[in-house]
Amino acid sequence: MKILAVCLGNICRSPLAEGLLRREAEARGLDWEIASGGTANYHTGKPPDPRSVAIAREHDLDITGQRSHQVTADDLEYYDLVLGMDRQNVEDMKERARTQVQREKVHLFLEYAGLVGSDGPDVFDPYYDDRTFAGVYDLVARAAEGTITRLG
Repeated sequence: MKILAVCLGNICRSPLAEGLLRREAEARGLDWEIASGGTANYHTGKPPDPRSVAIAREHDLDITGQRSHQVTADDLEYYDLVLGMDRQNVEDMKERARTQVQREKVHLFLEYAGLVGSDGPDVFDPYYDDRTFAGVYDLVARAAEGTITRLG
């Protein structure tokens, strides 16, 4: 299984999702490939936002080795499952897809994890509000567990 987590710039939400999905898969003995990317090229080649690094570190998760990557149609071909952090990411990925098969690989992360409800459909972008990183981490952690449970 090859999973790609996607947000806008690939420095806040999707690096956390990549790290948490990988940790959940490894804890269950699953040798899956998990990566992340962004729909925009704002931060290509840059490490995750220091606030995402800090909240991950508080939970014994190291995401410092990740680098931002802009998602391409080739990624949509390569990965088995593409998880958008919000509805705009999902829409952007489906527009980028070259085939119906690629479009069908793209899902809203919380919906796929079975968490849409009181949390809403989107993982909120914490970039402009330092106070929201802990809540985003908690939500992404629950969604990562739900996703790996669904697949594993």
